[in-house]
Amino acid sequence: ACAPYRRLHLCDYNLEKMGKTSTTKHDLLAEVCMAAKYEGDSIKTHYTPYLLTNEGTSSQLCTELARSFADIGDIIRGKDLYLGNPQEKEQRDKLENNLKKIFEKIKGNNPKLTNLNDDQIREYWWELNRETVWKAMTCEAPEGASYFRKTCGSGEWTDKKCRCGDDKPKADKANVDPPTYFDYVPQYLRWFEEWA
Repeated sequence: ACAPYRRLHLCDYNLEKMGKTSTTKHDLLAEVCMAAKYEGDSIKTHYTPYLLTNEGTSSQLCTELARSFADIGDIIRGKDLYLGNPQEKEQRDKLENNLKKIFEKIKGNNPKLTNLNDDQIREYWWELNRETVWKAMTCEAPEGASYFRKTCGSGEWTDKKCRCGDDKPKADKANVDPPTYFDYVPQYLRWFEEWA
């Protein structure tokens, strides 16, 4: 699949420069959240001029954020298909090697995780932290930003920065953020849909 323009410029500099010194899941989470925040800011910045020149587009800010969120999830879980040019490929290979070492350290620091293979530990980490990464990705989204359809578990709109409800867990209703499962759709299918 051909990567969409948005993916060619995914703001993952923070991840690419991440060293092998991140020894805990919290260090990794901070780095991933910084990358997500910068990517969210970049999308928001470029989205407004895009709307002015493409009136009536069905593309929504929350959808664009969800697509990049899913791509970050693919990078973390070792499923990213994007290779880029030779220089970018070299950076991606370095990042992948660093992530492997970091996940090995995380696995070694938690006896409950020793029976998980590399793919399982990465899936485990992503599932555990995807809500926090989504909050970082959407922290600069406008207050009224929402999806093109109702995506919250209660059938409501994501009208608070692409998040469900008032963005706080309630006694009677769990917070269902992130309100997307794009990160569980294979990347090539998401890219086909994005090009369509």
